[in-house]
Amino acid sequence: MDYTYLDTTIYYEKHGYGKKNIVILPGWGDTSKTFSYMISFLKNYFTVYIVDYPGFGNSVFPNRDLTIYDYSLLIYNFIQDLEIENPILIGHSFGGRIITTLLGYYHYSFPNIILMNSAGIKPKRTLYSKMHNFFYKALKKLKIVFPKKYRKKYLKYLFQKFASSDYQALPPNMMQTFKNVVSEDLKPYLKEIKAKTLLIWGNKDSATPLKDGNTMNKLISDSEIVVLDGCSHFTYLEKPFLVNQIIYEQLKDEIM
Repeated sequence: MDYTYLDTTIYYEKHGYGKKNIVILPGWGDTSKTFSYMISFLKNYFTVYIVDYPGFGNSVFPNRDLTIYDYSLLIYNFIQDLEIENPILIGHSFGGRIITTLLGYYHYSFPNIILMNSAGIKPKRTLYSKMHNFFYKALKKLKIVFPKKYRKKYLKYLFQKFASSDYQALPPNMMQTFKNVVSEDLKPYLKEIKAKTLLIWGNKDSATPLKDGNTMNKLISDSEIVVLDGCSHFTYLEKPFLVNQIIYEQLKDEIM
């Protein structure tokens, strides 16, 4: 099914017929297919909605750059227009950015949220990252020493060497949006979140390290964290049965 807000149309799915609603917000680049195991479990107890973000899965990217605030308003209006009453929000990584913005910046009210390996805390720039960026910019300027017919090939080589794999995988029309999203530090919004919050984290996560989870746990007043030993950034894929059981225990009172 499709939903349109302003100039953006996204694909979404609806599963189950439970009285309580869940909206799953995937990570960056993930789609409804990634969460098939979780959906097949949760739909026995809830009505579950999941979206494909613009540019991923079955959703087309609009003809403009987006920010985390654009994504958040898109999801909020999706919930409002489809009349999804008091949904529980489950967000992985980038999905956590959206939830943090919805509750901490816009102060929209949701009763219960689950953040899995959530992004949103901007890492401090290390000496290595500063030097990495410096050399990339400096080497790009050297293109003028090459004949014009080789400059494009030279810049492409530098891009492959210096840019992150996530960034390289994007089509050109989404690259500025990616920069917009990752440059936002959402840490100041965490203390504004009042919803009951469960954090699920892998202790081997290198994308959003466990220290970020502990920081979120400290700043979100009504929160607790469950750390899964041996898991990295994709806890819900690495230990799907355990994650489903943890979510069920957190939400079982909602089913009654």
